[in-house]
Amino acid sequence: MSNRLFQGIIHQMKDAIDRTIGVVDSTGTIICCSDLGRIGETGMPDIKTVLSSSEPKAIDGKTFLAIGVQMHPEAAVFVDGDDENAASFSKLIGVALNNIKQYYDEKYDRSNFIKNVMLDNILQGDIYLKTRELGINNEVSRCVLLIRTLERTDVSVSEAIQHLFPDKTKDHVININETDITLVKEVRPGTDIKDLEKLARSIVDTLHTEYFVNSLIGIGTIVAGVKDLPRSFKESQIALEVGKVFDTEKTIVTYENLGIARLIYQLPTTLCETFLKEIFKKGSIVGLDHETLFTIQKFFENNLNVSETSRKLFVHRNTLVYRLEKIKKLTGLDLREFDDAIVFKVALMVKKYLDAKPVKY
Repeated sequence: MSNRLFQGIIHQMKDAIDRTIGVVDSTGTIICCSDLGRIGETGMPDIKTVLSSSEPKAIDGKTFLAIGVQMHPEAAVFVDGDDENAASFSKLIGVALNNIKQYYDEKYDRSNFIKNVMLDNILQGDIYLKTRELGINNEVSRCVLLIRTLERTDVSVSEAIQHLFPDKTKDHVININETDITLVKEVRPGTDIKDLEKLARSIVDTLHTEYFVNSLIGIGTIVAGVKDLPRSFKESQIALEVGKVFDTEKTIVTYENLGIARLIYQLPTTLCETFLKEIFKKGSIVGLDHETLFTIQKFFENNLNVSETSRKLFVHRNTLVYRLEKIKKLTGLDLREFDDAIVFKVALMVKKYLDAKPVKY
């Protein structure tokens, strides 16, 4: 496609520049030219020397200038002549060709399109037409994995992830901001969340061991078709934010496994504050000391089993019963009763949610 774009610009410039002008690729083959008969001609001078410089180079009566991505030029323009005018012409042509290629890439690049869909920047009615135009398979399922780095680094994390998923026709690695990168992963039929968690674990481990980068990953749900990618992306964001509140020790958080935490996260803070006031009429949850809260946590972890909890805490059974009675006196809730235990568990999560002041998407 670049050849056709470049040829159009060269054709329009040939009358303004009374010289033979054209473009050679990285192999030294002319891919477009104002003299149509020369297209396909090989045997141009050492093109590597040209591509390694950002300034015009005069070689064998022609002036060359590298074009394309600055660090990885893909081709070079050439103009007959080695005078100052030839150097100026090469710069003008280089600017025009770089701009038209950038415009084309932004308009038709697949990853850019996927990014705009994911960020909900494209109308639903245009998505189907664009997927056909870009040759994107709209029938396969995909999932968004949001990878968040925890510190600034000189390593290009997106390039590292792209290296792990080189097939750009199926998987898209997209920069969102300085810390967030998304992997829009095409998934096969039968793939479940556990498979995606294993994949996420391999990414976290690779970034840590090979690039010394610590990261977190939020996993959205698997969606069918491109149009539902915004939902999976938003879920991956919520997974990270909820995980930051309720699962601070986890590096991989899945939206599907958030459970009641997801429900609490969606509640207005005013409602949560009212809930705590109504539940703890006899006393505030803030009045519970660290030892008491630790006892409650272990009691929940051991399924409200007094004997098992006392064994894990290395305390006498009667000591634990005394502590539970103390909690009942302070809060009015008997944790040995299933209904009261549920209420208390939810209350602890709500308190944690309010203390975290999470950012909602």
